[in-house]
Amino acid sequence: MSHTNNAPSDQEIQDRLSRVRHLILDVDGVLTDGRLYFDNHGNELKTFHTLDGHGIKMLQQSGVAVAIITGRRSSLVEKRAHDLGITRLIQGREDKYSAFQELFANEPYALENIAYVGDDYPDLQLMTRVGCPIAVPDAAPPVIERALFTTEHKGGLGAVREVCDRIMQAQGTFEAALAPYLAQAEK
Repeated sequence: MSHTNNAPSDQEIQDRLSRVRHLILDVDGVLTDGRLYFDNHGNELKTFHTLDGHGIKMLQQSGVAVAIITGRRSSLVEKRAHDLGITRLIQGREDKYSAFQELFANEPYALENIAYVGDDYPDLQLMTRVGCPIAVPDAAPPVIERALFTTEHKGGLGAVREVCDRIMQAQGTFEAALAPYLAQAEK
């Protein structure tokens, strides 16, 4: 996808979101706030938002697969992915496009059916190729310029949930995903 200065219309965004079959996420700056925390023993700490996690689960239940590709390695990310039922995870890879190709080596895919959420320069390798590139609001300016849209929520603070909800709304699956929670509330 080439970069243009024309902002896409709401209808174009909806159309592209309606075709998403796979959502791929970066971690630092997208699933987290981007800050790296270390304790006195050098152990890395990460904070994840529960809204993002539940949104990922709902999106997967609606039929959209979720994967993670991240430049850093962390056992915390592996645990979080496992807890959310994400089986496609590649860590420690700055070349995110080749990591993406490895993830889908044995499965047919169309780039127009892929959404990717990123925040920094290494994300551009994949963002500029997929049909639905998405940025968080505190992303690097070249990332924001090449995104189909930018989330309202920052990374680690509900941005992924926002993306999940928008995909389900565009695909007409949001109300069905929400229905069990409303049914419980009405009892």
